[in-house]
Amino acid sequence: MKIFGFAGYSGSGKTTLIEKLIPLFVQEGFRVSLIKHAHHDFDLDQPGKDSHRHRTAGAGEVLISSNRRWAIMHELAGKAELPLAALLGRLSPCDIVFVEGFKHDPIPKIEIHRKAAMKPLLFPEDPHIVGIACDSRIETALPLIDLDRPDLIAAFIKNHLGMNP
Repeated sequence: MKIFGFAGYSGSGKTTLIEKLIPLFVQEGFRVSLIKHAHHDFDLDQPGKDSHRHRTAGAGEVLISSNRRWAIMHELAGKAELPLAALLGRLSPCDIVFVEGFKHDPIPKIEIHRKAAMKPLLFPEDPHIVGIACDSRIETALPLIDLDRPDLIAAFIKNHLGMNP
């Protein structure tokens, strides 16, 4: 499976862009998965539900299944966070995995940059950034892609990864 990352500061539009890219890839027949890193405590489970009660009671893993989907919640219980490579190994086979976060991992990624955010550019410090999706002109030798053109960004990613539908 191919792996492609998205780098940018909070609020730059990474999630919104990925949300627009996924259907473009799916429409071409690609199976897409996503790994998103959270920098804070998060919970997908709802307090009061059976699965949450079992997990908070001490179950190391809780698998929830229905006729529409299944999910596993795994408690680290003080152990180290899994590296990206280990998380990738837990995914079902697919054609491409989009990665949001894990900015220090050596995977090809596109930087999302908005001029109005007034944040510094990441590409000078990250040799794995292969292009920039932005809303303004930037001085760089890297390819610049209009942030408002997810079709062009999808084409850039497929070209970079050598993906043919």
